[in-house]
Amino acid sequence: MLVASCVFAVLAGLLHGLIFVLESFRWTDPRTMRTFSIVSSQEAEATREMAYNQGFYNLFLGVMALVGAVLVFAGQYVVGVTLMVAGTVSMALAALVLFTGSPDKRGAAVKQALFPVVSLALLLVSAVL
Repeated sequence: MLVASCVFAVLAGLLHGLIFVLESFRWTDPRTMRTFSIVSSQEAEATREMAYNQGFYNLFLGVMALVGAVLVFAGQYVVGVTLMVAGTVSMALAALVLFTGSPDKRGAAVKQALFPVVSLALLLVSAVL
């Protein structure tokens, strides 16, 4: 179960890496704008700085989860699990904020929460067994 938890933490980290690229470097691209329900180039430009900052936030959460999983695989269980939990709990809580605060983005929130929540659930099961 611990290995599966790490795999889902890696998937969560990779997803947040993709979100980082979209928010920090491709924000004004038409496909990215559709992904984030941005209706005009003016809106994209007006929110570009915020998205750039938010993208790096997502990158840092992703790196935390990824490094944690790598450290678990390297035998550094306590530090690795600590980083995995910190990263994935933050991801799951951010998804909860999106879900409750933006009803039109609930589908995206569920997708954002899936990998971190599964990682945390599997980690909990591995700790109990």
